[in-house]
Amino acid sequence: MELPIRKPGWFDDFRTFIARGNVIDLAVGVVIGAAFTTIVTSLVEDLLNPIIGLLVGGIDFSNLFVVISGERGPSLAATRQSGAAVLAVGQFINAVIKFVIVAFAVFWLVRLVRRLYATPEKETGPTRDQILLQEIRDELRATREGQPRGPASP
Repeated sequence: MELPIRKPGWFDDFRTFIARGNVIDLAVGVVIGAAFTTIVTSLVEDLLNPIIGLLVGGIDFSNLFVVISGERGPSLAATRQSGAAVLAVGQFINAVIKFVIVAFAVFWLVRLVRRLYATPEKETGPTRDQILLQEIRDELRATREGQPRGPASP
């Protein structure tokens, strides 16, 4: 006798969640983001770092590191391979530069999307509360105008 395969209760919810447009848009965004990150990495490592290195005295910026313990090798990779503990200052600065570039690009993208999807504010009439307050104000004015003001003069 074969047991029927029972579908878990959460399965339909998960399938609905995955089929939503937002999840698919997110997946597309992740793929495009990964491609964009590759471009930013090349921009920083291949174009900006040589220029920055030249400006600060010809230092290979991506190879800037401090040895904490162990022997210093000719490069960061060789020093790490020898088992030395290093602070990869240049790599950290590269990461910060990449982050700033990506954050700036995302800022402009979000700003553009907001402008594209912004709905113009349509002029609406007064709200129900405003109408009620106007009626109360008008009623108070009418009541004041019908009564004498201050003490009666002889």
